[in-house]
Amino acid sequence: MDRPLGLLAELTYRCPLHCPYCSNPVAVPDAAELALPEWCRVLAEARALGVLQVHLTGGEPLTRPDLTPLVARARDLGFYVSLVTSGVGLDERRTSELAHAGLDHVQLSMQDADRMAADETAGARVFDRKMAAAHAVTALELPLTINVVLHRGNIGRIGPIVDLAAALGADRLELAHAQYYGWGLLNRSALLPTRDQVAAAEQALARARAAYGDTLEILYVVADYHEPYPKPCMHGWGRRHIVIAPDGWALPCPAAAQIIGLGIDNVRERSLSAIWRHSPAFTRFRGYEWMSEPCRGCPRKKIDFGGCRCQAFQLTGDAARADPVCRLSPDHHLLDAALQVTGPPRPRVNPQVR
Repeated sequence: MDRPLGLLAELTYRCPLHCPYCSNPVAVPDAAELALPEWCRVLAEARALGVLQVHLTGGEPLTRPDLTPLVARARDLGFYVSLVTSGVGLDERRTSELAHAGLDHVQLSMQDADRMAADETAGARVFDRKMAAAHAVTALELPLTINVVLHRGNIGRIGPIVDLAAALGADRLELAHAQYYGWGLLNRSALLPTRDQVAAAEQALARARAAYGDTLEILYVVADYHEPYPKPCMHGWGRRHIVIAPDGWALPCPAAAQIIGLGIDNVRERSLSAIWRHSPAFTRFRGYEWMSEPCRGCPRKKIDFGGCRCQAFQLTGDAARADPVCRLSPDHHLLDAALQVTGPPRPRVNPQVR
């Protein structure tokens, strides 16, 4: 059996931003967040399973007052500890506190290189605070990754976005096309770029990589809806990663809770080892036996593992069907139809939770 290598710890759904492509649930659960002792137990169980990296995220993890002792416990257990943050609340004092506790890396979200456009997407005037957060991170020589979600409104500014990441001293830039589930799916018609925009973006990406060479690593997550085949979502279902929601539900990917009847277990009721090995949520689509045609007989099944189960569920109502992104899928026409729909220039606002 594959062992998990990464743990995505969603500490909270609270966030000061209102991004229209947010991965938070559209309907946020009312259940209480895991307390610090519960998270510490989960981390110990994850380490015993072989997990090497823990990514502390949300929502906005900085809204948790117990973030520093959680970082310290993760470091004591031997994890590589990464903070995934909007940067709001990451001033010099907080950054220094987290670094001394054992933080290894910061991933900072940026919405755009243009201040006004960035603040409009974030739904708050936070661009300058993000810049200050980046400077606080690099001043302590912590590795910095800038993450930018690409969509119709900012995809034409890849050049300036790359320039900004380099100017901030980032080691890595992730340019990731919006994923269309949750708020992203609700706002798909306003966020989805055209084929021409994607083609122009790929040319801009090639120019940026040539200009910066090895001084800035640029990761590009492709635009699913414009690809002939799906990407290997999470490196295959239940193979490498564990996601723990703020209220303790254990998932193989951040969007899996939407799949009706998946059989999700909670770390408050079952050990992480038992969940990884036996929970229906992890075993349902692990491997290849669950596949039907055209996936079962396809030579690409060991490359893309049938694509995204959450995307298949959202678009067809059946998580076991071939990902409609695949040109071989009998549901591929759903993607063609979506590409013809142009929505309002302003997407629906994500209200978030404070």
